[in-house]
Amino acid sequence: MTKQQAILNLDKVITKTEFSRLQVSDHHIVQTVAISKYSTTEDIAVLYEAGQRAFGENKIQDLKEKSQALEELPIQWHFVGSLQKNKINNLIDLSPTLMHSLDSLELALELDKKLLAKGKKMSCLLQINSANEDTKSGFTPDEAIDMYNKIKSECPNIRLKGVMSIGAHSEDRKIIEASFKTTKNIFDKLEDATICSMGMSGDFDIAILNGSNMIRVGSALFSEVK
Repeated sequence: MTKQQAILNLDKVITKTEFSRLQVSDHHIVQTVAISKYSTTEDIAVLYEAGQRAFGENKIQDLKEKSQALEELPIQWHFVGSLQKNKINNLIDLSPTLMHSLDSLELALELDKKLLAKGKKMSCLLQINSANEDTKSGFTPDEAIDMYNKIKSECPNIRLKGVMSIGAHSEDRKIIEASFKTTKNIFDKLEDATICSMGMSGDFDIAILNGSNMIRVGSALFSEVK
């Protein structure tokens, strides 16, 4: 990807983000995490030069290799994939800015235990399956608030920053909106939660209109299509 292409892609995403953001409020701030799982370190570096600062990976090995290859750049690295318990220590060692996919109480308890052993803390988001789809992991909307508060009280080494969800897999805008509204309603009821991570390349504008303040954009930023 050329720098010219990276600037073009970033401008398109920023323009679309701003259009939705300003319909919510002049004061509504939205952070963009560039999902770089299908991209090379060269493409990440080019997009960084164009102005993008936060990048997300969904495999620990990829996060390790790319963050080490680009360690001279002060990139904010996010982990957005499902975390297997046998990989927890590997993730802790990489010290991501934010872990987006805390999707079970069992995982939270294990993560907290291993963070304690290493004398570390980790910022995380509770993953909510707001669309109630079998293909998605995460807490159900009914249990999300109780589980959030339980993890907050029982896992002192996890810094819960808010929630994350994936929009409904549908062509119907109303169904997608409903799934985002469900997550936002939960977010609004959580004390001290600051991040509501919703929206990807195909639906981030809808997510922002429904309260998202962090979007996870991959193909729209890394695509070569003009």
